[in-house]
Amino acid sequence: MHYRTREVVRVTAERYDCDVLVIGGGIVGLSTAYAITRAVPGARVTVLEKERRPAAHQTGRNSGVIHSGIYYRPGTLKARYATQGAAEMVTFCAARGIPHAVPGKLIVATGRAELPRLHALAQRGRENGIEVRELGPSQIGTYEPEVTGLAALRVAATGVCDFTAVARRLAAESGADIRYGARVARVSRRPGLGVAVRVERAGRAGAGGVVRGRVLVNCAGLHSDRIARLTGDDPGTQIVPFRGEYYELARPGLVRGLVYPVPDPDFPFLGVHLTRGVDGSVHVGPNAVPALAREGYGWSTVSPAELAGTLTWPGSWRIAARHWRYGAGELRRSVSKRAFTEAVRRLLPAVREDDLVPAPAGVRAQAVLRDGTLADDFLIREGPATVHVLNAPSPAATASLPIGREVARRALTMLEAIGGER
Repeated sequence: MHYRTREVVRVTAERYDCDVLVIGGGIVGLSTAYAITRAVPGARVTVLEKERRPAAHQTGRNSGVIHSGIYYRPGTLKARYATQGAAEMVTFCAARGIPHAVPGKLIVATGRAELPRLHALAQRGRENGIEVRELGPSQIGTYEPEVTGLAALRVAATGVCDFTAVARRLAAESGADIRYGARVARVSRRPGLGVAVRVERAGRAGAGGVVRGRVLVNCAGLHSDRIARLTGDDPGTQIVPFRGEYYELARPGLVRGLVYPVPDPDFPFLGVHLTRGVDGSVHVGPNAVPALAREGYGWSTVSPAELAGTLTWPGSWRIAARHWRYGAGELRRSVSKRAFTEAVRRLLPAVREDDLVPAPAGVRAQAVLRDGTLADDFLIREGPATVHVLNAPSPAATASLPIGREVARRALTMLEAIGGER
């Protein structure tokens, strides 16, 4: 598709602060800004990020895994973007000297009931074009001498990187006007007049201003549904935050690469796993427990308003009714280090309770539909002059480059339509 760059810039100068206004300075928002300026070099992009740095939440608080795409149902956006995005992410990091590695991973079955699921996972991986090797119990030790199981899959394409460094580089190379400490307070959208956003400056009472854009892109992650409602659009979902708690392995030599359990097909979390990062440390986790605030990185962080939003959403109670057994196990591992250690020992018998050192937690922005369905794929919806990224869980960081291009394509299509009317 060809975009009329000169017309975009001329109209912007007359009325608007920017062509595209992106809310959210995580890896998806910054990748979108990067993709827009690559597609239309004359386009003006402004990014509003409420924190004082990029990648402060989901992007900077995960295990840093470049996912291969083996888990995702063929034909979904996750499957397509993860396999494509993994290769692109490795290339992006290599070209810019960003720390990364591709050690591969094992997905290990520790019980007989998991064997059919492991085999089905191998088939799914092959359907997604991923090289998968099935291992017997004696072959597991070739890759991970301290890991035991009945069978395993070897996925060579899985890697790790520093996603915060990736986000910083995307910000630098995008050429966008990135405004940190800029919290969105109100949004006004009127036909033919674009979108106006009232901004409050962090830590400065009464400070702020209005930023006007022709098209708004909502990549606000944990607050994406709230931003959608501020624009007047009904997202049809509620962000229900789940905290993922991590430990770091005091004896990182126990693990060479990445080791995962066989995931529960009824729940969109991968279970407690072990990840050797680019710095040589090994992260263990996460579990998944309800957070009491959207940025609730510990049990002591509570937002009554956000918690009320979760509890009054019909889908939240349907999740609880459907998955209470699973949730009870996650809560037990949250409050009991011994229980967490037991979960790890299923994969790594040599680990001891004192091997686990607490590490920073993360919060997953899980979109939940009214009927209690956990949105399992990327969810991108459009309104008048708006594009909303309403669900971008793992592997969003892996897939951020192709996701950014897709969101950019939608925003630029809107922008071209507006330009065509003039």
